Amino acid sequence: MLTSPARPRTGPPAGHPAGGAAVLAELLPYRRTLDTGHTGHGDFPDAFPAQLRQLAAPVAAGEPLVLTLPGFPCKSPNPAKVLGHLPDEGERLALRFLDALCARIEAVHPPGARVVICSDGHVFSDLIRVPDRDIDAYADALRAMIHDEGLTRLDVFDLREVYGRRLSHDAKRALVHAHHAPALEALRSLTRSDEPTRRLYQGITRFLFEDSASFTGTRSALQRDCRRRAYGVMQRSRAWGDLVGAHHPGAFRLSIHPQPRASAKFGIRLLDAPDVWMTPWHSCVLEHRDGRRELLHRTDAERRGRLVRRQGRPSHFVAG
Repeated sequence: MLTSPARPRTGPPAGHPAGGAAVLAELLPYRRTLDTGHTGHGDFPDAFPAQLRQLAAPVAAGEPLVLTLPGFPCKSPNPAKVLGHLPDEGERLALRFLDALCARIEAVHPPGARVVICSDGHVFSDLIRVPDRDIDAYADALRAMIHDEGLTRLDVFDLREVYGRRLSHDAKRALVHAHHAPALEALRSLTRSDEPTRRLYQGITRFLFEDSASFTGTRSALQRDCRRRAYGVMQRSRAWGDLVGAHHPGAFRLSIHPQPRASAKFGIRLLDAPDVWMTPWHSCVLEHRDGRRELLHRTDAERRGRLVRRQGRPSHFVAG
């Protein structure tokens, strides 16, 4: 029964590559990319020199690997996508996948590996218009899920670890933006000149548009508002990435967004989904009759299955 993306064959048919390449070979089957015709199939470690450089020092020193993954911010505020504001089966399966991935890395790198989930909901909650109390509840439930599932190779890192609990969320966001965010005009220019940045901008704009269910203005006004907020989300996301890098120097950088081969970040798929941008926090799980799990928007999943509850809360759908 699959709880993660299907694992295609990758690399040479015989023998394991050495050192950091062996670690990268465990990640390549789950690469998230927009490259035409590439979904992890046929990729080889030597095609990713930036990632091999990130792995070189800790592997050579025989140290445990740290993989940082910005994401798991909060549930989408659009009830047509998700079952509520707390983690559900989608997050549970994604966390189990990440923990199991660390176990596979340990088989080729005995010092082991840990994934630090850098939960970024508070970084841009004002821009995505999700209450900070819902983001706190999501992050607390995520930590509880990791503990209850016995996922010992995962940690959660958020703004509370950076600035404590005494400052307001607005004050923390202001500090992150002031100290780490790129200039808006530089980001606008990059969106025009760099294809991956342009696609990211378009993807974030689409998410914001879909998640603005309570907007009362015209469609064109909403589109303008979402384009403006998308740049803010990208500024804050880059700021968060810099802050994560400062707190976890030398870590291997994962991303939940599709990444080109030349990127310093490695895009990773957490679960099977029909949309390369879809994540557990923008969707819910449909379990098929053959045991395969797939991420779908709630409206699509509930048309094809019946609702299952776990510990009294809506969890996922099972195909009828």
